[in-house]
Amino acid sequence: MLQRKKQRISRKFTDKSDLFDGLPEDLVISILSKLAYSASSPSDFINILVTCKRLNRLALHPLVLSKAGSKALAVKAGNWCDSAHHFLKHCINAGNVEACYTLGMIQFYCLQNRGSGASLLAKAAIKSHAPALYSLGVIQFNGSGGSKNDKDLRAGVALCARAAFLGHVDALRELGHCLQDGYGVRQHIAEGRRLLIQANARELAWSLNALVKRKAQQQHQRRLNYQHYSFKAGSGCPLLSDFGCNVPAPEVHPVNVFLKEWFESGRGALGQGLRLCSHKGCGRPETRAHEFRRCSVCGTVNYCSRGCQALDWKLRHKAECGPIERWLEEGGNGNDGGHGGVGEMEEVVEAEHFAI
Repeated sequence: MLQRKKQRISRKFTDKSDLFDGLPEDLVISILSKLAYSASSPSDFINILVTCKRLNRLALHPLVLSKAGSKALAVKAGNWCDSAHHFLKHCINAGNVEACYTLGMIQFYCLQNRGSGASLLAKAAIKSHAPALYSLGVIQFNGSGGSKNDKDLRAGVALCARAAFLGHVDALRELGHCLQDGYGVRQHIAEGRRLLIQANARELAWSLNALVKRKAQQQHQRRLNYQHYSFKAGSGCPLLSDFGCNVPAPEVHPVNVFLKEWFESGRGALGQGLRLCSHKGCGRPETRAHEFRRCSVCGTVNYCSRGCQALDWKLRHKAECGPIERWLEEGGNGNDGGHGGVGEMEEVVEAEHFAI
């Protein structure tokens, strides 16, 4: 009798359906797609995969993988493995443009698979991915992966122009300097100044938007910590100081963080005489000796682009830059020669300052 009662109770619990199991799959996939896009770190997405078998299966649906954002794909250099590589490939096969860009940069610069990396960057650029367009422009300006004869300044300008049209701030700055200096394009000083001001205005809009969001999150507090909102000279980016503003440094793309960690941690070894871009938010390495241009004043820093040089000058190098005598004593001539060498690096700094 007791055994029969136990069987009835167990049957009652097993027959009771789970509410989650009753949700239609297309609704769950739609929710997971939004979560993948807005995830603040890869762990947010991994937690979904390990919750249950159904969520694991639906989270790996091509529609969900195609929507994964840059932060969901932000693998750390120390955690790079075959599983991370395969996951990025799955996202690419699902049509994720951000994954194309991320793996393309890793392949080109870290794994030194230039052909595959450039192909993935081009695939993302074809779909109007602004960071991919700008990165290809930097590769063309420097002739990265080849010799200095492989530089194509016109192609670099065209790629930057497309990325600038899509609102990419670094591309706007790079194109502005090119127009001011006549580098790869006919010189047009007024248009170059206009683009530099537009880049600064976009940065100001971004910083104000970030400040408004931060204030909205802190509305429940009666007293706001003033130090939280007053940006110190050391922690902020004084790029807009000409407008009377001091804004926080722009957020670095996860793939640039990966590049910097990859080489600084020793996971990837730089060849003899090769250097990283001195702008802390870049992480691009040289692919041949003297690929990047050096500062014309001190010769101790080098940059992959004019945009990185202008940003780093405002962020830190202006306070650190010293005379050129020590560099000359070392016999330094860290430049490929030709137009746009270290002799022009100082002009880039003054050009943006004068434009504002």
